[in-house]
Order: sequence, then C-alpha cells, then structure tokens
Amino acid sequence: MKSTRVQLRASLFLLVLVLSVLTVLAAGLGWYSLPDGGNDFFVQVRYALVALAVVSVLLALVTWMTLSRGILRPIRQIGLQFDRIAVGDLTQRIEVTNHNEVGALYAAVKRLQDNLGRSVGGVRAGLERISAGTQEIVVGNTNLSNRTEQQAAALQETAASMEELAATVRQNADNALQANQLAASASEVARRGGDAVGEVVSTMQGISASSRKISDIVGVIDSIAFQTNILALNAAVEAARAGEQGKGFAVVASEVRALAQRSAHAAKEIKDLIDDSVKKVAEGSQQVQRAGETMQEIVASVARVTDIMGEISAASTEQSSGIEQINRAVTQMDGVTQQNAALVEQAARSASELHDQVAQASSAVAVYKLSGPRIIDVTTRQVPAPAISGVRDTAGTRTATQTPALAPRGSAQPPKALARTATAASAATSAAPAPSRLAAASDDDWEEF
Repeated sequence: MKSTRVQLRASLFLLVLVLSVLTVLAAGLGWYSLPDGGNDFFVQVRYALVALAVVSVLLALVTWMTLSRGILRPIRQIGLQFDRIAVGDLTQRIEVTNHNEVGALYAAVKRLQDNLGRSVGGVRAGLERISAGTQEIVVGNTNLSNRTEQQAAALQETAASMEELAATVRQNADNALQANQLAASASEVARRGGDAVGEVVSTMQGISASSRKISDIVGVIDSIAFQTNILALNAAVEAARAGEQGKGFAVVASEVRALAQRSAHAAKEIKDLIDDSVKKVAEGSQQVQRAGETMQEIVASVARVTDIMGEISAASTEQSSGIEQINRAVTQMDGVTQQNAALVEQAARSASELHDQVAQASSAVAVYKLSGPRIIDVTTRQVPAPAISGVRDTAGTRTATQTPALAPRGSAQPPKALARTATAASAATSAAPAPSRLAAASDDDWEEF
C-alpha cells in the first residue's frame, strides 16, 4: 500500500512538474520571440509572460497540494481502515461528510464495516447461544447416559430376580399340583372312611336291634321260669296234701322249682348283660354316628381343600406364565435400554464435537473487536497510524455494545439469559447512533482541506 501511495504521489508531482516546465518553456519562447527595442508594449508582454510563468508554477503547486490532500490522503486512510479490518479491528468508524467520489467510496466502506460488525455480533451471539445449548445438551446427555446405565443395571438385576421368582413360582406350581393330587387322594380316602363309618353305624344299629330281640327272648324265658316256679310250688302243695303218696312228686317238684329259680336267676343275669350290651351298643352307635358325621364333615372339608388346591395350582400356573412374559418383557426392555444407552452416548459425543466446533468458530470470530464507534473524518488529516502488527484499540476500553465472551464449559448462565444478552448486544451494535465528529485537538490532528 505504501508503494502505491508513493507511485500516485510521484505521478501527480511529475504531472505538475511537466505542466510547470511547459508553461515556463512557453513563457521563455514568448520572451525570446519578441523583438528587442524600447517599445513599452513588448516590455509589458515580457513581464506578463514572466508573471504568467510564476502564476503557472504557483497554480501547479496549489493543484499538486490539493490533489494530494483530496485524493492521496483519503486513499491512505481507506488503506489504513482496510488494514484495521483485516486484523479484526472494527472499533473505528468512518463519518462521510462530502458527496464526491471519495465520499461514495467512504460510504461503501462504512456500510461494509457496519454490516461486518452486525454480522460478527450476530454470529457471536448465535455462537454463544449454541455454545450454551450444546453445553447443556452435553451435560444432559451425560446425566441421561448415567441414568440409562443405572436403569440398564437395575433392569439386569430385575431380570435376574424375575428369573429366580419364575423358578420359585414354577416350583410352587409343581408343589401345588402335587398337593392337589394328595388332597384328591385324601378326599377319596376320607370318602371311603365315611362309607365305612356309615356301614359300621348300620351294623351297630343291627346289633342293637338284635340285642333288643335277645332281651325280649330272655324276658320270655324269665316269664317261663317264673311260671315254672309257680307250677312247682303248686305241685309241692299238692304233694303235701297227698301225704306219703305224693312224697316223690314233691321231690320232683322241688327240683323243678330249684331249676326254675336257677333259670330265672340266669335269665336275669343274661338280661342284665344284654341290657348293658344294648346300652353300650346304643352309646357306640351314637359315637359311630357322630364319627360318621365328623367323617362327612372331613370329606366335605377335604373336598373344599381339594378345590382350593386346584385353584392355587391353576393360579400358580397362570403366575408362572405371567412371570415368564414379564421376564421376556424385562429382557426386551434391557436390550432397548442398552441400545438407548449407546444412542445417548453417541449423542453426547456428537454434542461434544459440536461444542468443540462452536468453540473453534468462536475463536475465529473473536479476532474481531467490537466497540463503541469512533468517527474518522475523511476531510481532515490524521497522524499516520502505527504498524499493522501493532494496531491498538484507540477507542479506549470496550463499551457495552461489545458482545460478551463465550461462556466457559459448565457455565451456569441459562440459554434464555444468553439469548437476551446476545440480542441486546446485537441490537445495540446495529442501532448505535453515529456521534459527532471529533474536533481537532492539536496541530497533529486532521485538518480540513
């Protein structure tokens, strides 16, 4: 850029020098072409040519200075401004005060700088929001991955527990089936026992009836013995009346009487034994009847137990089938959870890569410095700026329109707050009013031409 300015300056100086030389040559030719003599007219013409040559040289110098100030200096300032933009310094602004071609060029540069500043501010704000969002996504995915892994471990434990429970339920179902079979067998045995008790009751009732018949027969025998005793007594009385003739008959009657008494005594003992047997048979019949009723109740209870055991066996079978289905569902959920954990881990890696890319983009955009506008008057002269490698922010500290730096990883600032901050910064950058021109503070400041 410096060589270009030197070439333009040299070209203008050469042009003015050529014009001045041509004017001086023309004046010299006119001077020497006039005839010598004392004519006042020719003397005045010679002086006029000399004055014309001097005026031409002065006009050439003035033209050279005017062109230098009006073209070279604005071009130099444009070059400096482009150099600042090239190194990312967008803190200085241009104020257009004239409407010539140079002013149009400066207006275009100003529009370029404004649009670039708004774009950089918008990109920074967007990158900040994206960085905060990706950071939250990374944290959320990490937490979700941890919870998914915990859920997968819990599902594995649940699957193992369900497998053990299924084995236990299957064993219970088998035990319930065996118990049902045993209860059915016990019910059959109790039913047969009830039938046997019923038969015993019937037999005891028959024995009781037979005992009553025997008692009646013994009563008849006792009655016959009593009558025989009476007849023997009558026969003894008649034998006593007959005297010696009836003495043998009296002995027979006495023997018959003794036999009748013994028969009556034996019949009485038999009757007592039969009565006692009948009483005991009646008591045994009642006990057997009560035992029969108890056996009937036992049979009914065993039947109910058999039904309940059948229901328990059916329920255990259904529980075993249901637990098998639950076990398959838990196993399927475990597989799905493992896939979800892999997807969450992949999403976490993608979000982390996106965050790194956003950080790289933020680092690339961070080269540009946004600050409060400073007006550069294109109609005045400015002290040459320092070297490009050492460009400083002459606007002082950065104003509030500068967008905030990227939030560090793990920042607690929510995305909405970042969005509001970035939006306000972008609006302030795009809507910042152009301040008035800075007045010249010393001879080193720019001066109007």
